[in-house]
Amino acid sequence: MKEVLKVEDMSVTFELHQSEVHAVRDMNFSLAEGETLAVVGESGSGKSQAFLAIMGLLAKNGRAGGRAMMGDINLIGMEPRRLDLHRGKDIAMIFQDPMTSLNPTLKVRTQLAEVLVKHRGFDKQKATMAAVEMLERVGIPEPVKRANAYPHELSGGMRQRVMIAMALLCQPKILIADEPTTALDVTVQAQMLDLFKTLTEDFGTSLVLITHDLGVVAGVADRMMVMYGGRAVEKGGVDDLFYDPRHPYTLGLLHSTPHIAHRTARLDPIQGLPPSLEHLPRGCSFNPRCAFAFDRCLAERPPLTETGNGREKACFYEGPMAYGKVA
Repeated sequence: MKEVLKVEDMSVTFELHQSEVHAVRDMNFSLAEGETLAVVGESGSGKSQAFLAIMGLLAKNGRAGGRAMMGDINLIGMEPRRLDLHRGKDIAMIFQDPMTSLNPTLKVRTQLAEVLVKHRGFDKQKATMAAVEMLERVGIPEPVKRANAYPHELSGGMRQRVMIAMALLCQPKILIADEPTTALDVTVQAQMLDLFKTLTEDFGTSLVLITHDLGVVAGVADRMMVMYGGRAVEKGGVDDLFYDPRHPYTLGLLHSTPHIAHRTARLDPIQGLPPSLEHLPRGCSFNPRCAFAFDRCLAERPPLTETGNGREKACFYEGPMAYGKVA
C-alpha cells in the first residue's frame, strides 16, 4: 500500500527552568493509505506529544527533531504559515475534549463552514450546505437544527461527532484521534468506533488512534505501536500483539484490561508507577516494574529490533511469558 506518513528518528524535548525533559525519543514508524494505527500507552508515555509535534502544536517550551515526511514534505520544524496549508486539508487532528476545541461563542455551522472557506475556497452558502451534509454523514440527527446550535447545546457524543465532521470536511489523507472516546459512555464509544471504521473506509483516510484503552483498539486498528517512557517498545499487527505479546509491558496492559470472556474477581494491574521522564531508570525504562528483568536489563537500554513478520520489540528477554512470573 502507498505510504502517506513516514516518521524517522523523531524526538520531542521540553525546556524546564533547570533541566530538559525528553518526552519522545527515537520514534520511527510509517502509516499506509487507508490504514488504522493504534498508539497505546499509559498517561505520560509520550504518545500525544509525538503527534502534537507532527501537527506543529507543541507548547512554547517544546521542540521537535527528526523527520515526519508526508510525501516529500517534512512537517517537523515547518513554519506555522506553511504548515497551515496542510493542517486541516491534508492532516487533521481530533482532540480529547471537544468542548475545549470548539468555540463556545460560535454556532456549529459557522465553525464547520470556516474550514471549507479557508482550505477549499467555498463561499459561505456552499460551505454551510456541505457542513450540514457532513453532520448527517457522521450520524447527527436533525443536522440543520444541530448546525444552528451552539456547542453547549449538544451532548458530549454529538460534540465529538461535530469534531469528526470538521476534521473530515476537507477529506484529509491522515486523521489523528487523541483519546476520542475517553469522556463518552460505553454505548456512545461503540458508536464512535463504528463511525471511525466506516468513515475511514469510505474516504480512504489513514487513521491514527491514540489511546490507553486496549478495548478501543480491538476490531478497529490494523497495527499497534505500544509506547512506554517516551519510546516505542513494541510494534506489530493488532492480532499478533493481542494473542502473542513479546514485550512484558504489552503483556501487562493486556492482563490489566477487563475481558467479558474471562470473568475474574480482580484484575492484574502492572505493579508500580510509570517512570518520570526527567529521571528514567538506568537500562530498560520498564525494568523496575518487570517480572522478567535480569542483569542486562538493569545496565543496557534495549533497542527496538525486528523480530520477523513485521514485528518489532525493545526487550532483551527471549523466553516464554506468563504474567506475574517467568514461565
